[in-house]
Amino acid sequence: MRDPAETKPLVRAGDLRSPALSSLGLELAAGNKGLDRPIDWPRVQKPGLAIAGFMDYVKPNRVQILGKSEFDFLRTLSASLAKERLDAFTRLPLACVVVTKGIEPGSVLTNLCRRRGIPLFTTSRMTSIVIEGLTAFLEESLAPRATLHGVLLEVGGLGTLLLGDSGVGKSECALSLVQRGHRLVADDLVVVQRFPNDVLIGSSSGLIRHHMELRGLGIVNVPMLFGVAAVLERHTVEFVIQLTDWDAQQTVDRLGLDEEFEDILGVAVPRVRMPVATGRDVALLVEIAARNQLLKRRGFNAAREIAAKVHDEIARKAASDRFVISRRTRRKFIARERAR
Repeated sequence: MRDPAETKPLVRAGDLRSPALSSLGLELAAGNKGLDRPIDWPRVQKPGLAIAGFMDYVKPNRVQILGKSEFDFLRTLSASLAKERLDAFTRLPLACVVVTKGIEPGSVLTNLCRRRGIPLFTTSRMTSIVIEGLTAFLEESLAPRATLHGVLLEVGGLGTLLLGDSGVGKSECALSLVQRGHRLVADDLVVVQRFPNDVLIGSSSGLIRHHMELRGLGIVNVPMLFGVAAVLERHTVEFVIQLTDWDAQQTVDRLGLDEEFEDILGVAVPRVRMPVATGRDVALLVEIAARNQLLKRRGFNAAREIAAKVHDEIARKAASDRFVISRRTRRKFIARERAR
């Protein structure tokens, strides 16, 4: 199995000022010296228990959200106790603090964040909207990723990754599949990210997005040749086809009973090996393999069905042979008794 090098992106508190989060309207109120603080968790945290004095479950390097409920609780405390709770809270290894709903963070929290270099952001947006936006951004930014040399396509709705040595014909096969109506996601370099629930999402890399390199032709622009419907920005990686050079000596599973898997970022993805030889319509075979994989996911496995029928037929013949032998033995016993 392949073991592509996994990389975990580095996200800093200052990255929350990214244009991708402009809709949240985050403004830095204090702690600009701490914008290099790392964010390690894709899920944000509402530290209500910490404000109440229980600090054990505040995760380090995590975005902390303070909303109306937290500030309403602080107002029920005496000024000295509220300051004590905020002082203890800001001593923790926080990534940053975000105050929502246009609430004024107050001089105590602002001064503590400024003194300790904790980025303090404010926004007028609702807490639920901020949590949803930050979570989506951080899940995307922090997802473990790997770059594979291959081609990713959507074949009949199934995210199909073509792997194989350079020159085996991956791009030519992909071009033929696009011509048949399937869609290209990435050619040559496929960036795969692992999201929660072990979902793998593949996309293209940078400047080569929606382009293909074809030997003898050079670089071609797929959407300009086949239309914008011929490409996708990203798609799940659900099936792997390993293209190999035809070798008469290699062992090939002719029935399809053996199950193989490709390890991608710790996720086992179903895989088949497909020998490539002159005269084989590889694109057609890839299309059939993808359709067959969809049938397997729905519980229908043609190879196992045939194997079960063969097994039943063998068992039926064995039982019939035992019956014939038993009948012959009975006749011999009767003949021997009559002879006495």
